[in-house]
Amino acid sequence: MIAPTPQQRETLARLARTLDEYLDAVPRQKEPNPPDLLEIFARLDAFEAELDSSCPAQLRHYLHQKSYRKAHLYLQGRDAENLRGNCGR
Repeated sequence: MIAPTPQQRETLARLARTLDEYLDAVPRQKEPNPPDLLEIFARLDAFEAELDSSCPAQLRHYLHQKSYRKAHLYLQGRDAENLRGNCGR
């Protein structure tokens, strides 16, 4: 595997922070003034569009499928904890 460029590392770090924000926001949706999930989803969609073939295919797959918890585990180096989905990947 080719080492990521500094720009790719920064993109993946921003993605990881956004996924952290998403995972924090989801359980808070029933609180008064909950975090704006639509804004977070828009940023995650932008990341999906930004990542090219130089980024890991599995990570791109998780983002495309909106499997944000799986993408989060992948970025933490914990992809082995992800269960196989219906798509067989």
